[in-house]
Amino acid sequence: MKNKKLAVIGLGYVGLPLAVEFGKKFEVIGFDVNKNRVDQIKKNEDTNLEISKKDFSESVHLNCSNIIDDIKDCNIYIVTVPTPIDNHKNPDLSALKGASETIGTVLKKDDIVIYESTVYPGATEEFCVPILEKQSGLKFNKDFYCGYSPERINPGDKKHKLIDIKKVTSGSTSEIASVVDDLYKEIIIAGTYKAESIQVAEAAKVIENTQRDLNIALINELAVIFKKMNIDTESVLKAAGTKWNFIPFRPGLVGGHCIGVDPYYLTHKAKAIGYQPEVILAGRRLNDNMAHYAAKEVSKLMKKENIQIVDSNILIMGLTFKENCPDHRNTQVADLVKEFKKFSCNVDVHDPWVSKKLVAEEYKDLLIEEPIKGKYDAIVLAVAHDQFKLLSEDLIRSYGKSNHILYDIKYLLKSNETDGRL
Repeated sequence: MKNKKLAVIGLGYVGLPLAVEFGKKFEVIGFDVNKNRVDQIKKNEDTNLEISKKDFSESVHLNCSNIIDDIKDCNIYIVTVPTPIDNHKNPDLSALKGASETIGTVLKKDDIVIYESTVYPGATEEFCVPILEKQSGLKFNKDFYCGYSPERINPGDKKHKLIDIKKVTSGSTSEIASVVDDLYKEIIIAGTYKAESIQVAEAAKVIENTQRDLNIALINELAVIFKKMNIDTESVLKAAGTKWNFIPFRPGLVGGHCIGVDPYYLTHKAKAIGYQPEVILAGRRLNDNMAHYAAKEVSKLMKKENIQIVDSNILIMGLTFKENCPDHRNTQVADLVKEFKKFSCNVDVHDPWVSKKLVAEEYKDLLIEEPIKGKYDAIVLAVAHDQFKLLSEDLIRSYGKSNHILYDIKYLLKSNETDGRL
């Protein structure tokens, strides 16, 4: 496949950086069903703030479209659509199904379809391939082939970009595995790792975030225990961290598209094959409960200071699911807001990374440009944005009434500068 023409399906946090990098070397069509997103990228704009003007200008072979006919001449299709969970914590593969159906309508002999979306082990060959075969009328591993190379994008991280993160690759045959691996080697400076099979690559991805989820769950549980013992968690972590092999995780809210989602893909598959996972789901339950725990702790502190909780004014600093990124989808701050609403509190949310124009409808009335000085009964530091790290205790407390609570979820302040923290 000397004359490579690529189509990248889905131009979000994963797809756009990939399309831009490949567009520096190959002819690439970036495809997205969202016409507004396509029009924005055509203007060299990225509201996700992941792609610089320089990167856009260097991607001279990249074109973008929302028209299916524009990708029909491609011979490699890379799928980077979201794979979230539904309200029942089950995998939602609707976007993956739609992307596979779209590709199936233009799939030709000898084409390769590479999936990057996070899935449970076996999903590519058990779920996606039958759709491709049905839509195209072609036979898998005879007329067309598949690969899987899990995405490892870290939104907001300017040190570990796509090209700087080692890429796991795989293919449906040994020959295709080499083709896929060689393709990614063209852009990944950090190198590649060719997995033995597609299922191995799928499993590797899903356990990366499951492991992080469990580690954070452990620290969150330790924080709860130490709180009951009146021991400062950060002091404990600093002391334990003097050992060379201690892993420096911190307590906090666990949201986003990966850590809070991927474990459910693995447990879904585990249940399907007759195994009831225990440890993984225990970690998920604990992390899913941390917003409730934090809100309850704030309410206890308010009660202790004789601050009326009902109709109180709460300022939450941070909305996004992680620091220094504008993405607020799947953020656990949303759960924090809901918990305070249950207490009949009035909630303001301030986040310099989030545009009110782009925020979901549910947050439009909550999001404020700047906190109002002297207004709040409680202030909660929920996201560790760099802008918040620059703020002094005095400045943050100036937003509160003369009697208020300052609660630090992200350990932005010293223990003696807050009224409470995880």
